[in-house]
Amino acid sequence: MGDSHTCTHGAFGAFAAGVGTTDLEVGILKGVCSFREPKSIKFVLNGTLKPGVYAKDVILFLINKIGVNGATNCVVEFTGPVIDNFDMESRMTLCNMAVEAGGTSGICYPDIKTVDYLWEFIKDDYKTKEDAVADYAKWRSDDDAEYEKVYTYDLSDLEPVCTVGYKPDQMKKVSEMKGTKVDQVYIGSCTNGRISDLRVAAQVLKGHHLADGVRGIVSPATPKIFKMAVDEGIINIFLEAGFCVTNPTCGACLGMSNGVLAEGEVCASTTNRNFNGRMGKGGMVHLMSPATAAATAIAGTITNSELYK
Repeated sequence: MGDSHTCTHGAFGAFAAGVGTTDLEVGILKGVCSFREPKSIKFVLNGTLKPGVYAKDVILFLINKIGVNGATNCVVEFTGPVIDNFDMESRMTLCNMAVEAGGTSGICYPDIKTVDYLWEFIKDDYKTKEDAVADYAKWRSDDDAEYEKVYTYDLSDLEPVCTVGYKPDQMKKVSEMKGTKVDQVYIGSCTNGRISDLRVAAQVLKGHHLADGVRGIVSPATPKIFKMAVDEGIINIFLEAGFCVTNPTCGACLGMSNGVLAEGEVCASTTNRNFNGRMGKGGMVHLMSPATAAATAIAGTITNSELYK
């Protein structure tokens, strides 16, 4: 499939590069796919994230630091205690947006969390989970691996952030954007439409309602996630808050359907791109975490969630 966010699979330690429509056409017709040999860069992320700060905040922070071309033709390795503490869905969010820094692929080292997440699919291939972890260790970088660049950050003081302007590296703290009016809140996409994302948003929304004049749209990433959200009562929380719940779709993320912005409208979104016209000609998109998006839906203006302490 032609999708630039195929790099999401890097969360499992896999090399997964997105391809455009031309690459896909050549692959179908010729059976080959050509890549420049990528270099490697590494992020070492230390510290402990504050409550209410999520993987989306981390990746927006990193893209801001190196720019939208900072990882061009590179495989981006995400390492350190922050990554070790992330669950698999958080790692997927991180790797999903490696391409927004120009990366060919984003990768997290496979570990026991990877094996636990995949066990229902790989249990016939290994006697024990420990065997799987040992086998997957061969996909980790060697201790003497060489990198084009190594970036080290302590994220203990990181605050929730969101984008401004029309590039993913244009970022401010949510606290600096407080009071910015929005017309729409969109929760979903291949970046933040997983069950953990919906749980966090529902936690913020429960007992509240959309601000007057604000449209709310939620799109679970897959039918399985949709069913889980129904079974857990999450969909009902969204409905009671005034959200429109749609089928799984790329939808408004690329200005295709279910929430396309009118000229001059502003959207708080958990998607991955804020390009000019991305969600509708003349519209402005502010990228943020599901927690921030849910809090913004209630306030009608960009604001931090009460989960941030």
